[in-house]
Amino acid sequence: MRDDEWISSFTEVSSFCTMHDIPILNMDEIFGVSGRPRRNTQQNTNLHHYRVELFYTVIDLQLQELNNHILEANTNLLLCMACLNPSNSFVAFDKEKLICLAKFYPSDFIGIDILVLGSQLQNYILDMRNNDLFLEFQGVGELAEKLVKTGKH
Repeated sequence: MRDDEWISSFTEVSSFCTMHDIPILNMDEIFGVSGRPRRNTQQNTNLHHYRVELFYTVIDLQLQELNNHILEANTNLLLCMACLNPSNSFVAFDKEKLICLAKFYPSDFIGIDILVLGSQLQNYILDMRNNDLFLEFQGVGELAEKLVKTGKH
């Protein structure tokens, strides 16, 4: 959007202004900063001001916010998923993080499901740690296969 949408956005705004008899600035004129003498300020066109100083700035801020949000969500998701690692007798198991992981999937875990998940996870980890068949896995894939073979899935 930053690279390709200025012209279409400007065209849409201009069309709206024309339709409603709103005056449109000449984009080639020098942008006037109110309250400051012109001799002490950098001389930029209206086009530069509205495109670079406003449009690009807003797009960049939105992009940064989106990137920060996605980065935070991905980090939380990965930290929660690490708790599923079955190696070393499920040493990474963390019930609270797994409950947090379930909250990433609200259509799969609704209402009461989240409330009972804590006790279900506690029972699960006790069962896994007390069963010799589930002690020596290197990854979630091996665990999933064994859960299906033993009917514990």
